[in-house]
Amino acid sequence: MATTDQGTAVGTSEESKIEESKPEEPKLEEPKPEEPLAPAEPEPPMSPVQEHFIEFDYSATSSDEYDSLYGSDYGSATTSLSDSVRNYKYENGRRYHAYKEGQWVMPNDEVQQEQMDLMHHVFLVRLGGRLFLAPIENPQKIMDVGTGTGIWAMQVAEDHPAAAVMGNDLSPIQPTWVPPNISFEVDDFNEPWLQTPESFDLIHSRDLHAAVTSWPFLVGQAYEKLRPGGWYESQEHTVEITTDDGSVPEGNILKEWVRNLEKASVLLGRELHPPRYMKDWLKDAGFVNVRQETYKLPIGTWPKDPVEKQIGAMNLVNMLDAAEGYTLGFYTRYLGKSHEETLADIELIKKNLKTRKFHMYFQFCITYGQKPEW
Repeated sequence: MATTDQGTAVGTSEESKIEESKPEEPKLEEPKPEEPLAPAEPEPPMSPVQEHFIEFDYSATSSDEYDSLYGSDYGSATTSLSDSVRNYKYENGRRYHAYKEGQWVMPNDEVQQEQMDLMHHVFLVRLGGRLFLAPIENPQKIMDVGTGTGIWAMQVAEDHPAAAVMGNDLSPIQPTWVPPNISFEVDDFNEPWLQTPESFDLIHSRDLHAAVTSWPFLVGQAYEKLRPGGWYESQEHTVEITTDDGSVPEGNILKEWVRNLEKASVLLGRELHPPRYMKDWLKDAGFVNVRQETYKLPIGTWPKDPVEKQIGAMNLVNMLDAAEGYTLGFYTRYLGKSHEETLADIELIKKNLKTRKFHMYFQFCITYGQKPEW
């Protein structure tokens, strides 16, 4: 997938718009696009979503569920490190990291790696191929915090061959065949960072919401390691099932799923909704020129626009793959549910994710700020 020039500065307006398609006459008894659609629940206190209405494709509701989009024949390469680091733990039929056991509630096995890579592509399509939005030109030293499979770090290393790129994670699951300007470390970003202060031009993190013990600490560490004028960018998706037309009832299993994940995250001591507070955390750490941009990520092929439909199709598969890995640890470790009860809930969650009449989405929030130039 081609990427755009990473040095191009994004617009300065918080109200940048995504062009909407003209509504057509509905063929089924659905809410008409021209009628005002009241949100089913209040928006979280984040920067407002870009004016972005996703029009329904009424022809896509001829059956109740999505079936043909989903497949699960997956595989992924892993790194070769010491046996102690790769002495993985197994629980509920899934594999988890060994280093700092329990810090990350999601599995690190091949199925989860494929899901993480697919989600990367969802994010990339949503951002028009851009790996980051911070308006920095030619960064020479880049860190990817919580790199996961390393896919973001590898792509940014390819796009910036003159830059030295480093990614860290609790799991050594990154490939061994990588660009020559990249390195990976097994490390815990919740501990003090060992990198040289004021040595990075760009520090990036993505989807760390259930792994960070203290966001102010992490943001402060990023500030310390950045050179004056450098940028930190946080990319986090919201943990929610949202609609603009109320098509997912409040009593639905999907809404219950989100509430249960929130309860479990409180017991774990992790913030599940960092975008709500990210701008303040950056400002409190000393960052300037702080900005947050928020985008919708549809789930399913209900949108009319071809790009939105493509994103929705990929995101549905992503959600179906993520449901088990995201739910098992939270439900069995923190909510006291049995393995069998949890699997039954997961199957019902997947069935409802495939319901075509649900015009649902979650949001993708990018927050970035600059260390002042002294």
